[in-house]
Amino acid sequence: MPGIAVVETVLKPKYIQSPPAPDQFQHNYIADIYTKWYRHYFYFCAKYCVPHPDAMVPFFEAKFSRLEYTGRERFNMSYMRHTGEWVNIYSDLAIEECLVAITEDSLFEP
Repeated sequence: MPGIAVVETVLKPKYIQSPPAPDQFQHNYIADIYTKWYRHYFYFCAKYCVPHPDAMVPFFEAKFSRLEYTGRERFNMSYMRHTGEWVNIYSDLAIEECLVAITEDSLFEP
């Protein structure tokens, strides 16, 4: 799947962060970016590290972009809004067009 190559060559180098120094403010940071299929959706996900010593969980996942397979090798593209709602932005795109949008359109950033 070409999406995996985009994750490895573009998204990971751009968004994965180093842990903050121990004397700095302990904020959540992106530790990994990956993709996964679920039914007819292909998700781009970020794994956030929660470095605070009293955190309830050490990591959590946030899906930030979704490709919905519509058939004929075409996809609808959505981003996760701050309200937790998926918002469809593009419809009926080829995979190559989707990957360009993932790398260039700020709506699809983690």
